[in-house]
Amino acid sequence: MTDIMSLPGTGQGQPEQPSAAAVQTRKRPTTAWTLFRRNRVALIGLSLLAAILLAITFGPMIYPNNPFEIVGIPMEAPGESEVLLGTDALGRDLFAELLYGGRATMLVGVVAAILSTAIGIMLGGLAGYHRGWADSVAVRITEFFQVLPPLLLAMVLVTLFTPSLMTITIAIGVVSWPATMRITRAEFLRIRELDYVKNDRAAGAGDFWIIMKTILPNALPPIVVMSTLVIGQAMLFEAGLSFLGLGDPNTMSWGLILGNNREQMLTAWWPVAFPGLAIFLAVLSVSLSGDGLNDALNPKGRER
Repeated sequence: MTDIMSLPGTGQGQPEQPSAAAVQTRKRPTTAWTLFRRNRVALIGLSLLAAILLAITFGPMIYPNNPFEIVGIPMEAPGESEVLLGTDALGRDLFAELLYGGRATMLVGVVAAILSTAIGIMLGGLAGYHRGWADSVAVRITEFFQVLPPLLLAMVLVTLFTPSLMTITIAIGVVSWPATMRITRAEFLRIRELDYVKNDRAAGAGDFWIIMKTILPNALPPIVVMSTLVIGQAMLFEAGLSFLGLGDPNTMSWGLILGNNREQMLTAWWPVAFPGLAIFLAVLSVSLSGDGLNDALNPKGRER
């Protein structure tokens, strides 16, 4: 019988042990950015979003035409006009409108998402941490807002005040928080029962300290993902309000371009197709990036 001691790679009859570096490499946790980079669809969305942000940030510097200035005959098609993408129903430069309008549309999306997230975290955190009557009141308020159609409620709020970029942003933020509230509440209900929270409570930490320093940081990943999705939803709301004539006439936005040219959409495609395509690409890029962020911040994905 062959002596096992003479087999190569067996040493003193013991199987070869992996090196410490190999063990450390296998056990090294996967970072969120690494997981995000593995998601090709998310990278495409992030690249598209970066391209849109670069265009609306630096485009007006390179192409400084006034979006409200009449530069030609109304409804000149691309290729027939001296400007790049033709003119709209008033004879204004459509390309300049797209570059400047993207700033307002993206600003509405981001600010409305911040406002919506703040309201959702406040109500959801109070409901999930204190439970009892605070939870019941917060859930009833959330259900009331969920029953009402968000776009219809935003239309009512904008109509009650003078339509402006600020009122549109506030209205969208006020109607978009219920989903964030429910996610925050669920995370607080789960985390408040974990051992490290109980240890902080046993050590004499106050409620404010536990909420802000212990629970909220651990509940942020799904809340951040929801906030990115609210950005796309807010841009669609702004476009819908402007299309219905409730936009800010003094601030150029993609939705306002659609609203100003909606009566000519059957006879001229470009004043509606180009801003519609811009809104579609912006919302798509935010949605793809948000989905990739969700997978990257998923704790189960971090362990793989």
